[in-house]
Amino acid sequence: MSSSDHQQPPSAPVLDLLERYYDAVPRSGARVEDFGPLSLFVREGAGWPFYARPALGAAAGPVDVTDVARVRARQRELGAPEAFEWVAETAPSLRAAVEASGLAVHEHPLMALDPAASTPQAVSGSGVTVRILGPEDPALAGALAVPYLAFTEPGTELGAAGPAELAEAILATTGDGSVERIAARIRSGLTSVAVAIADGTALCAGQHQPVGEVSEIVGVGTLPTARRRGLAHAVTAALVADARANGVRTVFLSAGDENVARIYARLGFRRVGTALIAERPAADG
Repeated sequence: MSSSDHQQPPSAPVLDLLERYYDAVPRSGARVEDFGPLSLFVREGAGWPFYARPALGAAAGPVDVTDVARVRARQRELGAPEAFEWVAETAPSLRAAVEASGLAVHEHPLMALDPAASTPQAVSGSGVTVRILGPEDPALAGALAVPYLAFTEPGTELGAAGPAELAEAILATTGDGSVERIAARIRSGLTSVAVAIADGTALCAGQHQPVGEVSEIVGVGTLPTARRRGLAHAVTAALVADARANGVRTVFLSAGDENVARIYARLGFRRVGTALIAERPAADG
């Protein structure tokens, strides 16, 4: 192996920063179980279940299929999804181990906002207003329901789900405690939510989750019948502006695919790595 194989890429300082963020951000709603080179985050209370990822710092090291199998057994015992999330460049041994265990791996462009990029303006016309939501804002339920419909019909093309499906999704959201949980996180400064809304209907929404001077933009999704109008661009711009206004210096995200990555590139995001998500293959149920 040549010495060049040990050299870190130019984005290494950013990736180190993101590793610390990835380890910190779930801790506001989860406990951590130690599995040697892997950490399993276990949800405390209601909400979306967490995942396993490489341990931070000295505990991190090569991962083999036995390590993955131990974590998967514990996830099954807890009734949690058998899921792992990590960055390819910072845990190069993990992919082979999770694939050997039978999990499917999905790749997503990992992008950080260029520090020199100007703060974008969240401009959207045709009667659409883009704003950051407070914990009591009546649009919050819609803002949480829209991404669910968007991810059910992935991609950037127009889809079938529209206002009628959104109304049904809002009823489900208001009945499962999601609104109350996110409202509490907004009050605590753990989450910011942006929405693009027209005539009282949420058309696109997303969040960022700050930890110190770092924040990840997550869950940006557009109502499928409202796509191709620049709404995701506008919502992301609002989230960037909010993060920077509140002292965040590093803003990053994982794009759904290369087409979505091009949208974010227009806002000044640049690829710094590859985010990987492992889960049971769809055929496994």
